[in-house]
Amino acid sequence: MAISIRRLVPELAEDYVHFFDSTPHDDNVDEHKCYCVCWCSDDSKGKDFSTVEKRRAYAWQYVKEGKIQGYLAYAGQQAVGWCNANTKSDCLECESWRRFMGYVPLEDPGEDSKVKSIFCFVVAPEWKRKGIATQLLERVCADAAREGFDIVEAYPHKGAYYQASDFGGHLEMYLKNGFQVSFENEQGYVVRKYLNEQA
Repeated sequence: MAISIRRLVPELAEDYVHFFDSTPHDDNVDEHKCYCVCWCSDDSKGKDFSTVEKRRAYAWQYVKEGKIQGYLAYAGQQAVGWCNANTKSDCLECESWRRFMGYVPLEDPGEDSKVKSIFCFVVAPEWKRKGIATQLLERVCADAAREGFDIVEAYPHKGAYYQASDFGGHLEMYLKNGFQVSFENEQGYVVRKYLNEQA
């Protein structure tokens, strides 16, 4: 079945939360469902993400307000994949950035550079290894170029750092799609794709 990629808009809030409702996480424990609310453009101070019900409610609100941004992959009318991609400078105060991204240098890659960050991929188990993450990545990069971004940046993890999940995407996928490693340590990588020839 052909896959279509749709930008997340407020009208897709129900599809978005249903995708997370029905898609198991790595450990198949419902209490760990994240709804990707901790990768967003909202300041996390004072927010309570402690239960799955609270995270789901925030997810609905954030999609409606445009604070979670990214793309859903569809097989027919069913959402089967997700990529969280947002403007880097808008997400430095989010919960996950504060908790897990301390290893990422915050140096300016260039004066006035506009950076689109890719934070997360989720693909329904039965649709994995069918190229969906790559299609999502290609769409992020194409739209970022059209929208005047200079760089697309992502943060694949190394080995079992943080958790066994591959939600940051595989390094090999990024390298095959024109990204370069700009930083590496024992926790993970920062990879960048420059969207203009002068970079």
